[in-house]
Amino acid sequence: MLIPQTSTSLGDTLRHRRQQLANLIDFPAILWSGSNNSRNFPANTFPFRASSHFLYFAGLPLPKAAIRLEAGKLELFIDDPSPSSALWHGEMPTREEIAEKIGADVARPMAELESWLEDAATLAVQDAATWTQQSQLLNRWVLPQSPPQGIDLELAKAIVSLRLTHDDGALTELRKAAAVTVKAHKAGMAATLQAKLEAEVRAAMEGVIIAHNMTTSYNSIVTVHGEVLHNEQYHHSLQPGDLLLADVGAETETGWAGDVTRTWPVSGKFSSTQRDIYNVVLAAHDACIAKIQPGVEYEDIHLLAATAIAEGLVELGILQGNPQDLVEMDAHALFFPHGIGHLLGLDVHDMEDLGDLAGYEEGRERSDRFGLSYLRLNRPLRPGMLVTIEPGFYQVPAILNDANVRSKYQNVVNWQRLSEFADVRGIRIEDDVLVTKEGSEVLTAALPNDADTIENLINS
Repeated sequence: MLIPQTSTSLGDTLRHRRQQLANLIDFPAILWSGSNNSRNFPANTFPFRASSHFLYFAGLPLPKAAIRLEAGKLELFIDDPSPSSALWHGEMPTREEIAEKIGADVARPMAELESWLEDAATLAVQDAATWTQQSQLLNRWVLPQSPPQGIDLELAKAIVSLRLTHDDGALTELRKAAAVTVKAHKAGMAATLQAKLEAEVRAAMEGVIIAHNMTTSYNSIVTVHGEVLHNEQYHHSLQPGDLLLADVGAETETGWAGDVTRTWPVSGKFSSTQRDIYNVVLAAHDACIAKIQPGVEYEDIHLLAATAIAEGLVELGILQGNPQDLVEMDAHALFFPHGIGHLLGLDVHDMEDLGDLAGYEEGRERSDRFGLSYLRLNRPLRPGMLVTIEPGFYQVPAILNDANVRSKYQNVVNWQRLSEFADVRGIRIEDDVLVTKEGSEVLTAALPNDADTIENLINS
């Protein structure tokens, strides 16, 4: 466990966050970081990723640690490294050195945590060993698949209110993640003409991220089968006429995420049908970003994308009817089934470990409509929020070949015309957009998204 190089203001940023939390709750909170999970035998572990709630207040990815927060103070619970660990891992920082780095008021060994649990709230960590420990020590169920209850719910709401908008320390890290993500996508485009497999493009992209001492913020999607929304297979060959969809993001050393998608032609040249659909998606993307400003409902941004896609598909002769009416009957969702985006921060889908508590304004629930049920964010936008805008077009066989779907939409889809666009499996265009006091700032604007420039990037 090495301490990442961080700015000298880390301690000040963390103290400010703790004080903000103290202004919202009047009980102690204990947040665990989590532990390493073994792959196939104990010493061979998956890469460690600390709980994001822990990271927000502790700042460093410390395995097998916990922090106790009360009245703006932080107590760190972590064991000193064993003498034998130096053989395998080198010299490790002591508990006191870590405590100084993060501005902890007290540092104690983990064994003492049990004496400081009374009346404390917590949030479940994702790994089983840790949430089992949480449940045993607190003598109540603390499970990641269950919504928080009691004071745990109060803690969750308080943390959501803080993490919904980003302070300067967070934005510094998020800009780093965005910048490296942009470089990774440019490297992927540059590698495409020489690549034979999806895996080679993935390697070029993730190589850039690794070279910046970062990791990916989620499992990369680099695929010619863009109709599979979370495709994590990389064995397909790249053939002339294919579109390659790359959804890849960098994560900084302290856990802050980037999330960008681009779609480009393997040959370096869009076909006429690919370009037509691409421009429909891009028009929706641009319209949504132009609309973003404080006070605007994110659901309205989603519906704007849905309408723009419906309008474009009507113009191409794929859909038939009035675009607003088509959206009302969810015809757009045949090709754009997911939401327009999500919160972005320490998690790529920020705070979704809490279900819809962060994504949905209090009192709102998910719709059961085909065209709205996958909307991950339903709140009015506020300055400091970072959201993704990611409209798409997909020909998903499981949707388009469903007999009930065919029957319901037989009069609004020109299936013959749609067949002329068989070389478009999936297109998505995604950017990271910060809500500002005046409007918005696209953190990933350095990565072009118009078809001509993308072609030039590939061919140059």
